[in-house]
Order: sequence, then structure tokens, then C-alpha cells
Amino acid sequence: MASVFDKVAQFARSGKGQQVLKQASAKAQQVARDPKTKARIDDARRRLSGGRGTGTGGGTTPTV
Repeated sequence: MASVFDKVAQFARSGKGQQVLKQASAKAQQVARDPKTKARIDDARRRLSGGRGTGTGGGTTPTV
């Protein structure tokens, strides 16, 4: 019995799978070029990297 991964790989190699992958890739590139998406990514990157020096966070400083 073929595993799920084997079935996905088989589909990806098929003509229909290639077409779906090409469409998904084109859509992903379109979304990546969107300025709103870039802004969201930059914001998330800044928050995750601890970038609190901008003064726009509005958070509180914990007291020890």
C-alpha cells in the first residue's frame, strides 16, 4: 500500500500535478510581491527579533 507521501509525489510528477504546482508558484510569487504582504512580513520579523527600539510598540516594561 502506497503511503500518503508516495501518492503526493506521484501526483506532483503527473501532468496535472505540474500544472497545479506552476499555478501555486505563480500565485505565491504574486503574493510575495504585494507591498501589504511585505509590510506584514517586515512587521512580524521586527516583532520576533525583539525590535522594540522604534517607540511605536506601546508595550509596558516589566518591573523586577
